[in-house]
Formats: sequence, C-alpha cells, structure tokens
Amino acid sequence: MSLTLPPIAILGAGSMGGAILQGLLAPEVQVEGGIRVTNRTEVKAAALQQEGVTSYATESDPDANARAVDGARLVVLGVKPFGIADLLRELAPVLDPAAVVVSVAAGVRLATMEELVPNPVLRAMPNTPSLVRLGVTGLSAGSRVSETDAALARSVFECVGSVLGVPEEQLDALSAVSGSGPAYVYLLIEQLELAARNLGFTAEQAQTMVRQTFRGATELLAATGEEPRELRRKVTSPKGTTEQAIAVMERADFAHTFDEALAAAIRRAGEIAAGK
Repeated sequence: MSLTLPPIAILGAGSMGGAILQGLLAPEVQVEGGIRVTNRTEVKAAALQQEGVTSYATESDPDANARAVDGARLVVLGVKPFGIADLLRELAPVLDPAAVVVSVAAGVRLATMEELVPNPVLRAMPNTPSLVRLGVTGLSAGSRVSETDAALARSVFECVGSVLGVPEEQLDALSAVSGSGPAYVYLLIEQLELAARNLGFTAEQAQTMVRQTFRGATELLAATGEEPRELRRKVTSPKGTTEQAIAVMERADFAHTFDEALAAAIRRAGEIAAGK
C-alpha cells in the first residue's frame, strides 16, 4: 500500500531521526516536496544527502534549521532533551502556522512546547527496533492538535512500525515497557548465552542457540496469533524438563521483579522531567 505525505523536516537526524528518515525513504512512501534534515556537522549532513533528501549542517549554516522547516507540514525534533527549548525558540518566528511539530525527546512536556510555539505539538516515544521498521511508538497529542494533525503524525511513525496513541500521563509508562523493553530482551539473551557457555558450549554455539531461539519464538508468536501462555504450555510437558526449569523461574517471582523494574523506570522518567 502506497503512502503520500507532505513536506517533512527532521531536525537532528541522529539515531532515531535517522531511523524515521529511513522509514520515509521506503519505496512505498512518497514525500511530496521532499524531506529536509539537519545535523550539526558537515560530515553527518553530507552522509544523508540523497535523492529526495536535502541535508543541512548547522555548524556551517546558521540558518540551517530555518531552511529545513520552510514549507514543511510536519517537523520532527530529534535533538537531545536539553536542546528542545532553544530549538523551539529559534523556530517560532519561521514555522508555518499549520506545521505540526513532533518531539521525540524524553521528558519535555507538551505544555512546555506549547508555551514556546503556537503550533500543534505532539510527543512521540519510538523505540530502537524502529531502525529495522519493527518499532513501537507512543504518540501523545497537545491541546491544539486536530484529528488531521494526529493522523499525519501517526502516518509518519507507522513508516517505522506500530503506533499507539496514549495520553501524555501514560507516556512514561509506555516508555518503561516498549522504550526500555529492548534492553530487557537483550539482558535475557546475555544471561541465557552465559548460562549456555557455563554448560560447556562455545560462544558461537551459545549465540546460535539463544539468538535463533528468541527470534524463532517471537516469529512463531506473531505467525500463530496465539497467546504466549498457550505457546508456553505447548512446550511445557507435564513432569518434563521444561516444567522443572519454569518452576525455578517462577520461584524467583518474575512478576514482582518486572513490576519493580517498570516502576523504577517510570520514577526515573519523572525525575528527568523535573530536571534531576
């Protein structure tokens, strides 16, 4: 299915901004008027210059951000959280009044952004699998965002995965689950690979067993549409080896551990928002 989007600017096309850019460059996506991106250095800017993409470097062009947003219908702010306020002050005089502004910076509240620009603003919380177009993005809309504005923002982030519209007060919780979630998965992979090596397997063998098992299990989950509990039951024969292993993990009280882990992540997000 093809998708046609209006002109888009990405200010700060680093890892996440770069992932969004790659999603917009997919063959089925057409951005009328092109994509404009900015980076700090000439080297980074030059690496992104290609057909359909105009790339500017802020170190050599003080008007780079203004050039990028000229005529843009949607503007993605990909700079670090501490740079959002200054960037919005810079953009306020030059933004098209109808331009939709979306920040991917953690901790910068909608109310703060609305004080700095008169435009409709949203917050997006994508995760790193967006780099392979399998991301999850939480999207929260400010008070000036229309249904059309929200639909445009959603379309952009659907280019890199799934999108969940949530109220801003749930964004920190979403980040604790899907934003930080890849790190939890990688931690489990690390530990299972270590356990495999402790059983005498080589590092290469452990990687093959563990990584392919994780990939296969998630692909099977997606392909069958069955609940994780049911797929787990099918592997866990009564009085079998898997049942014994699962019993050990359940005694470790994984449910409580995950509750505590997510609570800690949410608490820290609040501290960051408060400048701590």
